[in-house]
Amino acid sequence: MKKLFASLGLMFALLSPGLVFAQDAAAPAEAVVVETTEAVAAEVPAVAEPAEAPAAEEKAEPVPDKGDTAWMMVSTMLVILMIVPGVALFYGGLVRAKNMLSVLTQVMAIFGLIAILWSVYGYSLAFGDGGGLNWMIGDLSKMFLAGITGSSTAATFSEGVVIPELAFVAFQLTFAAITVALIIGGLAERVKFSALLVFAVLWFTFAYLPIAHMVWASGGYLFAKGDLDFAGGTVVHINSGVAALMGALVLGKRLGYGRDAMPPHSLPFTMIGASLLWVGWFGFNAGSNLEATGGAALAFINTILAPAAAALAWMFAEWMLRGKPSMLGLASGIVAGLVVITPAAGLVGPMGAIILGAIGGVACLWGVTGLKKAFGYDESLDVFGIHGVGGIVGAIGTGIFVSPALGGVGVADYAMGSQVVTQATGVIITIVWSGVVSFVAFKLIDMTMGLRVSEEQEREGLDTASHGERAYTA
Repeated sequence: MKKLFASLGLMFALLSPGLVFAQDAAAPAEAVVVETTEAVAAEVPAVAEPAEAPAAEEKAEPVPDKGDTAWMMVSTMLVILMIVPGVALFYGGLVRAKNMLSVLTQVMAIFGLIAILWSVYGYSLAFGDGGGLNWMIGDLSKMFLAGITGSSTAATFSEGVVIPELAFVAFQLTFAAITVALIIGGLAERVKFSALLVFAVLWFTFAYLPIAHMVWASGGYLFAKGDLDFAGGTVVHINSGVAALMGALVLGKRLGYGRDAMPPHSLPFTMIGASLLWVGWFGFNAGSNLEATGGAALAFINTILAPAAAALAWMFAEWMLRGKPSMLGLASGIVAGLVVITPAAGLVGPMGAIILGAIGGVACLWGVTGLKKAFGYDESLDVFGIHGVGGIVGAIGTGIFVSPALGGVGVADYAMGSQVVTQATGVIITIVWSGVVSFVAFKLIDMTMGLRVSEEQEREGLDTASHGERAYTA
């Protein structure tokens, strides 16, 4: 019996905390709390109250690296050097003395015009999200650079790495400006200044912006297809080369073309222009990496090797064909090599760059001689022969030499055959798109305000006829 009462007592002691809550509801709350606490304290060790759950930490926004930011601003300045004075002097030296100033004026005016248009609506249409039309063009959500401040950022090719968006806006502005400025070479010595400005607005809006969006913007048609264009083989060079050819065809030949001698009036200016282009092209190609990393270094070395190979290839081919190597040939070969390596700059190895450059040098020599002679067009400064042909060689060659087996960086699911087809698709779309827009724009201008200066003005020279000035007073 004693054992039985002892067992019942133990059970009552264990159950008593729970039984406390069965007391009469009229008992004061304080008593309930105290009694419960004392009973539990006798049997259960004290446990610290859990701390309040910490709020989920917000993921820190990436901050632009100062080195990358500085590199992008330097690259932007280098590309401006390519345009004014690079393109201006290269083209200016190739025309006759009476048209020198007109070319300089055209290049400077185009740069200013496109800079403003890019800030107003160009950047938004090129890199905005176009919704249902995103495969072809962006939207106007960033018109007038709305919402873009000094703290806004733009993504690079590396996850989590950003640069200031204003630096990206400025960098891409220079690409748009040089592309339109290159077209001047096909129209030189006979185009109306006012007509050129109108054409620049139309072509920039309906040719440059859609091609840039399709190739470089997320969701663009060619971007989604996997088209590789590191720095503008299709967007810049094929695009402008085809437009220059269309302009030459609509304008017709210069007075006396094929009958009168029309040699460059200043090859030293052309050499200086080509040199400035080469220096500025480091910003063009290496800057397109968007970061100061090994990728930029690869593009940098390739921008030395490809033009060197192209210049030598052009020089030796010309030497064999004509008996003498020329400075103009060397300068043209340098530009050809720069064009060819542009789409491949950060994607192929140095040896691939040398091979591409050598092929491009010979191909562009044919473009400005054999191709031009076969069709008989007067494309004044051979924009299509160098930029068009060189851009095509570079764009398709990128699909080959990006192969890791050939020293390239490779891409996901790479297969040479399918990549070359993708590259060729980008080339064809660019040729057709630019060709149609250019031809229509030139024809509309010619039918309304007139595209070409009068015969009297052409004989006088555009320096005085269009601008009332002369490059040379004696």
